[in-house]
Amino acid sequence: MTTKNKISVSIQDLFDAGTHFGHASRRWNPKMTKYIFTKRNGSHIIDLSKTIEKLEDALSFMEETIAKGGKCLFVGTKKHAQSIIRSNAERSGSYYINQRWLGGLMTNFKTIEKRLDRLVELEESFAKGEVISQTKRESQKLDAERGRLNKFFSGIKEMNELPTVLFVVDIHREQIAVAEAKKLGIPVVGMVDTNSNPDEIDYPIPANDDGLRSIQIITDLVTESIISGQEINRKRQEDLLAEEAELEKIEQEARNKAQAAASRRQSKKEEAAAPKAEAKEEAEAPKAEAKEEAEAPKAEAKEEAEAPKAEAKDEVEAPKAEAKDATDTENDVSEEKK
Repeated sequence: MTTKNKISVSIQDLFDAGTHFGHASRRWNPKMTKYIFTKRNGSHIIDLSKTIEKLEDALSFMEETIAKGGKCLFVGTKKHAQSIIRSNAERSGSYYINQRWLGGLMTNFKTIEKRLDRLVELEESFAKGEVISQTKRESQKLDAERGRLNKFFSGIKEMNELPTVLFVVDIHREQIAVAEAKKLGIPVVGMVDTNSNPDEIDYPIPANDDGLRSIQIITDLVTESIISGQEINRKRQEDLLAEEAELEKIEQEARNKAQAAASRRQSKKEEAAAPKAEAKEEAEAPKAEAKEEAEAPKAEAKEEAEAPKAEAKDEVEAPKAEAKDATDTENDVSEEKK
């Protein structure tokens, strides 16, 4: 499913927005020749059929990139593009730079991150009222710092990693941003006027990058493709979660079946073992009885053999006991006489 099937724009729509107006012919870039339709009143006219073609390619790429979980950074610092860039970036939940592009914003992002952390810290301090304890002059100084940081970084305040793709209005003006993206291997989708080199970016959109309505219509289309990609990504994540849940359900059912089968096997094993145990007990019972019967005469013979010995012992010990008793009696009588 491509963006061209979902977002439709006609040549007439682009014409009404003034997208076809190029720069004065003396300011043109020869590499834009294939996108120029004609020259009129000293200015070049862009071929809108080529614009439609390149626009569809760019929007398809943007949608696919965002559908894979990518993030877009909008870049447009010219005055009449600032509000358009900001509103569309916020509408699509994207990052944006609409003031001045600070050199090294992407190639030296670790340093920029420190400034972003400082901005977050200041905003939290003001929100919690912690700066009230400062002197008035210090509070004003901190507020000025917060305003300055917000001016340049408010659109990337939550950006904790480099963007996946850039959308640039006027690649000639934002050549530093384009150069950094090219160095880092980040693809760029951009509006390319007749004074720019389309070979510098991956997905050029031949269009008037100075007209307010031209910027608006192209940026709106890019934003719609981003939102469409986000929706595809969201559905993909939901489908993935549903598949994982279904897989977990199937695995649980398999585990339950395996446990039930193991329980049945154990039951059958116990049932099969029960008759064997009974048979063993029945077989061992006569042996135990025979053993007891065999041992009974031996025990009686032993008792009979030990009985005379016990009687003889008693007969031997009886006179001794009587003599001892007589001696004890005489001793008692003698003690009484005394």
